Amino acid sequence: MMSETATIPGLLRRRMEEGPDKTFLCFEGREISVRELEERSTRIASRLVRLGVRRGDTVSLVLDNRPEFALAWLGIVKAGAALVPINPTLTPPEVEYLRTNSESRLVITATELEAGLEDDPVPLPTVTPDDLAAIVYTSGTTGKPKGAMLTHANYVSDARAIAKHARMTPEDRFVGFLPFFHVNAQVVTFLSPLACGGSMVLLRRFHPVELLEAISRTRATAFSGVPTVYTVLNQIPGAETKYDLSRLRFCICGAAPMPVEVFESFERKYRARILEGYGLTEGTCASSVNPLDRRKVGSIGVPLDGQEMKILDGEIVIRGPNVMKGYYKNPEATRETIRDGWLHTGDLGRVDEDGFFWVVGRTKEMINRGGQKVWPREIEEVLYAHPAVAEAAVVGLADPKYGEEVAAFLVLKASATEREILEFCGGRLAEYKRPKTVIFRDSLPKTPTGKIQKHLLRG
Repeated sequence: MMSETATIPGLLRRRMEEGPDKTFLCFEGREISVRELEERSTRIASRLVRLGVRRGDTVSLVLDNRPEFALAWLGIVKAGAALVPINPTLTPPEVEYLRTNSESRLVITATELEAGLEDDPVPLPTVTPDDLAAIVYTSGTTGKPKGAMLTHANYVSDARAIAKHARMTPEDRFVGFLPFFHVNAQVVTFLSPLACGGSMVLLRRFHPVELLEAISRTRATAFSGVPTVYTVLNQIPGAETKYDLSRLRFCICGAAPMPVEVFESFERKYRARILEGYGLTEGTCASSVNPLDRRKVGSIGVPLDGQEMKILDGEIVIRGPNVMKGYYKNPEATRETIRDGWLHTGDLGRVDEDGFFWVVGRTKEMINRGGQKVWPREIEEVLYAHPAVAEAAVVGLADPKYGEEVAAFLVLKASATEREILEFCGGRLAEYKRPKTVIFRDSLPKTPTGKIQKHLLRG
């Protein structure tokens, strides 16, 4: 039987027992203690109950990065409901779809929180590990977004596994800048420090100078980002000497494979170790991470404690306490994604003799050039090795002869011509893998977390 600490309110209660007056969250000069998190979230929960929220309900939260997000989520789950986090940059019709599809009883925005969504404490329901803690919607690149139903047990097991794998301690302080409506921010920079007794520094957004200043000012020990973050940081001249980064112990990278050249350049420049991991919303956040003491650069590491990963017909599949209950009101998609207890990721991979997993491509990103399979990541690794390339994305574009042809979209950090790029690839890739088209852009389309949206490049 799972203990009551296998719930998000349970994690907070444990922290209250260990040190209620310790600062947990820092934000723009504000310091919020564990006690304040506990007391204010209880008052928010009480207000929600008075407004008619009951155990099993859903409550939408449309909010940017600020402490009130954490307070509201804690209040929602204490009331027995599940959070539906909504990107505040979505259009009204997009927000309305998520609200309607999730059957949210209430929608909370910054206006409601600023007006005061707190009340005198009332009796609150008992929350169990199997209760839903959130319904997090996928990006919907291939159709309408689907809501991944994540339980308290999903969140707590993943947070604890990450904290253990990264050897987090009460002295660790995480800088969080990824959007709170994404599972990476929820698990890695909020719940994992909460689980291990650490603390977090919250930023409204990713800005390279603001991040480096925050690390220096707060003596932070870690942060979590996507590959684009590391690419940008690599391009800041003199940053490694201008800012005091002496306490920075490690950095976590996920959401998309990191090019080896970006990885190695960051570690040389900042002298902080990168832990590259792997996971997806349907698996709560993380399923594998490179160990601190025996990494393999370019791999996604080994499975976290309690989770299983294997390659099934070339695809990475996952099983464990982190796997979602299913998609909300979408049993057909659930059956397609979870088969015989295994979460099918859509990522193609391999596992080596040491048990390390490697992503080789997405099933839907594979380029079929006249019957020959071309994996974009292999080509992107070559392109990132070119000294003029800052960002690269390889996709297949329609071609009358071959069906699909290889196209490279590039953002440059120095001058280069298409001919120079193609000649660079010529000695490093087989002829059928070489880009036939090179398209230069000032920027590449990205999700709010910084993941390149390749489907928008295909037109």
